[in-house]
Amino acid sequence: MRHRVFVDQIAPITVVTGEEFHHSVRVVRLRGGEEVELFDRSGRAVMATVESIEKERATFTAGEPVPTRESPLAIHLAMAIIQLEKFELVLQKATELGVHSIIPLVTDRIELRSERYSGKKDRWERIIFEAVKQSGRTAPPALESPAHFTDVVARPGLRFLFEAGVEESTEPVVGQEITLLIGPEGGWSDEELSRARESGACFRQLGPRRLRAETAAIAATAIVAARFGDL
Repeated sequence: MRHRVFVDQIAPITVVTGEEFHHSVRVVRLRGGEEVELFDRSGRAVMATVESIEKERATFTAGEPVPTRESPLAIHLAMAIIQLEKFELVLQKATELGVHSIIPLVTDRIELRSERYSGKKDRWERIIFEAVKQSGRTAPPALESPAHFTDVVARPGLRFLFEAGVEESTEPVVGQEITLLIGPEGGWSDEELSRARESGACFRQLGPRRLRAETAAIAATAIVAARFGDL
């Protein structure tokens, strides 16, 4: 994949300055005549050629559109807020795997106090954006505000709740979107499991072994994307 440059809006002649200029020219060391991929806030992506490089700006000529790399399946990953370094790993990998949105999930057994993760949205969105840029995506997944399990499990649509050793539900018909529910290190509480059953969520396992929360989130996303999406 060619070097990717983010711009606010692609134009026939696009000028790049600031951080994107610095990274492309000073770090990646682009030169005149090289081909790159431009993508913008609207989700558009095109091939482009470096026309000129000046002291603080580079000029690109836009070319042919790049086919979308977005999945036809909208996966909403509702992930319990775990230890922050591990949670941020999930943000990165889920973005690479093509999720449509990420919901930080407040559950009965999360160990972090709210003050530890409040105010992290800007940092988390930067992590997501860097994963979008690296993976070739054009549409960053939406990052929702932290939400309580009770509210998320009651949302309409197909929901898969993953729990080791649980009796699995009958295989449902998967449409164009699905919500994946991943619990914290301490697992789901009995009350949460009862609420999930009452709401009609489908119960799923990830094999015979108990996985760490971050491993479960990445594995569940990859399995669902491979089976019903575009992997």
